Amino acid sequence: MDLSRLQQQLQQPHLAPVERWNPPFCGDLPIFIDSDANWHYQGSKINRKALVQLFASVLLKQGNDYFLQTPAEKVRIQVADAAFIVTDYHWQTTEQGPALQLETNLGQSVLVSPQYPLLLKPSPQQQLLPYLQLWRGLSAKLSRTVYYQLAEQAQPVNCNGKQHYQLKSAGYPFTFAII
Repeated sequence: MDLSRLQQQLQQPHLAPVERWNPPFCGDLPIFIDSDANWHYQGSKINRKALVQLFASVLLKQGNDYFLQTPAEKVRIQVADAAFIVTDYHWQTTEQGPALQLETNLGQSVLVSPQYPLLLKPSPQQQLLPYLQLWRGLSAKLSRTVYYQLAEQAQPVNCNGKQHYQLKSAGYPFTFAII
């Protein structure tokens, strides 16, 4: 199967066209996304998945700040680490070779590709960990379970005198860890 066709068949996130909106900044909203990608309002966890999905559809990151942006207003929220968590993975067969499909805690399926790469970034604890780069500057960190399952599949590659562990998705190599 063609990689671009497979990406189109995956469940795409329902994203509002925030790029076309230029609302005024209206201040901070007491919404916080914790390190497990749970959303909280005024200290209380938001348990309605549909409400979280609605907020996530207008979420964007600019610089180090996160915003919810609608046609009428733009408000800043706080995020402890990444806005999403990868909770599951599957390998798909494509014409370019096996492709890694990752699923987030909100049910978004994304193929690891140059458009949505795995990137090594420091976590809040300053550990270099793989994150899935998403749309609008957002990212998803891998759940502990997915991290360890994929770590077992990563292949060692010597790069500039360091041991890199890589996963290949549709023929593209992505560094998963550096030793």
